[in-house]
Amino acid sequence: MASSKVQSPAYPSAARLADSECYPAYTASLKCLEVFNSDKSKCQEHFDVYKECKKKEREARLERNRNRSLFS
Repeated sequence: MASSKVQSPAYPSAARLADSECYPAYTASLKCLEVFNSDKSKCQEHFDVYKECKKKEREARLERNRNRSLFS
């Protein structure tokens, strides 16, 4: 039997959605879908907020990576 080793991500906080700053927007989107019986048209504002949050989170991660130097 082969053993599988779980590799941790470069940023441990990114390992779990619950650790993301966008988690509240994510859960609000899901709650909206639940309340409106999966009618996505009623939840677009929630989706937009979550999408913008993820965009900012990604940009911040890319900026952190740019500021790192492999040769310092």
